[in-house]
Amino acid sequence: MRIRIQQINVTVGDLAGNTRLILKALKDAEKSRVDLLILPELVTCGYPPMDLLERKSFIESIQQSNEEIIGASGRTALLFGSVRPNPLSHGRPVCNCALMVQHGKLLHEVQKTLLPTYDVFDEFRYFEPAREVRVVEWGGRKWGITICEDIWNNQNEYNYHTYDVEPADLLKEQGAEVLVNISASPFTRRKLEMREDMLIRHSSRLKLPVIYANQTGANTELIFDGSSCVIPSGSDRPVLRLAALEEDAGDVIWDDDGSFRLPEPEGRPLKTHSPEPDVRPVSTRLPEPGISPVRVFPGPEERLFKALVLGLKDYVAKSRMTGGVLLGLSGGIDSALTAAIAVEALGPDRVTGITMPSPYSSKESVDDSFSLARNLGITCHELSIETAFNHFRELLEPLFAGRPFDVAEENIQSRCRGILLMALSNKLGHMVLNTGNKSELAVGYCTLYGDMAGGLSVLSDLYKTEVYAVSRWLNSEYYGRVVIPLSTLEKPPSAELRPDQKDTDSLPEYELLDAVLQGFIEDHRSADELIASGLPEETVTKVIRMVDGNEYKRRQAPPGLRVSSKAFGSGRRLPLAHRWDEMDR
Repeated sequence: MRIRIQQINVTVGDLAGNTRLILKALKDAEKSRVDLLILPELVTCGYPPMDLLERKSFIESIQQSNEEIIGASGRTALLFGSVRPNPLSHGRPVCNCALMVQHGKLLHEVQKTLLPTYDVFDEFRYFEPAREVRVVEWGGRKWGITICEDIWNNQNEYNYHTYDVEPADLLKEQGAEVLVNISASPFTRRKLEMREDMLIRHSSRLKLPVIYANQTGANTELIFDGSSCVIPSGSDRPVLRLAALEEDAGDVIWDDDGSFRLPEPEGRPLKTHSPEPDVRPVSTRLPEPGISPVRVFPGPEERLFKALVLGLKDYVAKSRMTGGVLLGLSGGIDSALTAAIAVEALGPDRVTGITMPSPYSSKESVDDSFSLARNLGITCHELSIETAFNHFRELLEPLFAGRPFDVAEENIQSRCRGILLMALSNKLGHMVLNTGNKSELAVGYCTLYGDMAGGLSVLSDLYKTEVYAVSRWLNSEYYGRVVIPLSTLEKPPSAELRPDQKDTDSLPEYELLDAVLQGFIEDHRSADELIASGLPEETVTKVIRMVDGNEYKRRQAPPGLRVSSKAFGSGRRLPLAHRWDEMDR
């Protein structure tokens, strides 16, 4: 039996476009004499559809897509994720389902059992869970079909949530010969290895092969990495692994003895594309779906870069933004990396940089901005904010009444820049990219209505130390030459809002700051645990209070691309008005 796993990039709400992608994948599989094509979770409507599921017209249109896909099926069977009406007379109106179709008929419908309600997930809000877990028979074999969360359960070392039902165990008890999981599992920096290790544990524990098909692409802040795979029973590694963070497809042969293998190449050798000058070599790829080697997971910096490029590219395309993007270039590392990501995602012709020096900006910072722009091939304009800044100071002088220069004047500079960027955005039809990083956003080292302006925050889930690491990797590994100026990488970070200002005037060194932030935000460690790990008590106390005291700022920040296990935004929900003090217990 020839099985194809294909990860396609679908768009939330684009039912017609998604259906075309599904039908094309099915047509290609038919041509290749594939017996079964497996596509990811909710490919008809995209993930996550959120409150679109509360619109009757949306649900009705999904059913029309389902019928079109069913009617188009032929010799090749198709297993795909979609929304179906709840068959019960009570409960939520729809279910998250896997549909198996062939020869124009719906053969099997499997409902998702476990509905996650943690982090960025809120599926129990919309879907009715399955009332039973059962195997399905097709092709003379018994299939244990699950949907995403159904395998992220109690028997794994990596528990996100525990439930009173273990779908995989029940399917094994019913005689399943293979465990299939269709998924929309979002990317995080550590997810690729962790997820595959979880699948291997399932295979080993249940003594079953595992077929895993994951979505790829990005929808709003969520990025999906694909990395679909096939784990043979008893193996500690996949026989097939698809590419991370891009569309891909691959076939396996399931032999009568229960083993899995790659199909013969049929005279079509794997081809390697020749790299362009100063561009990373492209992975070994076939020009069409079929035989695929086991792709290698990208390294830590490469995966972050690829994820953010994919996230920005899809955000612009799926939001139907026909114009380009613009961003403030400060000569600092954050705006430099944001610009590099934007060029990779959209091309240099659609990226514009604006450098906006104040009376406290150094000549070197302006020079670095223009050097970066030349290296990336983008246009850069200089708009000094000195005149505007001075006018604001003169206007406010009677009310400031001789008070000393402080954060008020610093924030005026940032807000002058925000006004210029938003004015250009309105006039030119370009989206402003926010360039702030997670470290600064966490502790409120940013200005509302100033440097927090923008339609999308590209780096909001990257700590400052990660920004430096990815930038150095770009120069050394990706470009193979200096594109981000060395002076940008080497000079002490500074907002340049007052004479000789450095970030360390207000913040700990970023290595120390990021250690506290990651432990507190992502690892959910208490202050006592952080201090016991060797972090300075004074720093831990200061940083945690800064984090908790700036929730109101983050609530007003633009959406940001999620690459960590706990990002600011929909996956982290805290009250703004409260009296809990983590450090006063």
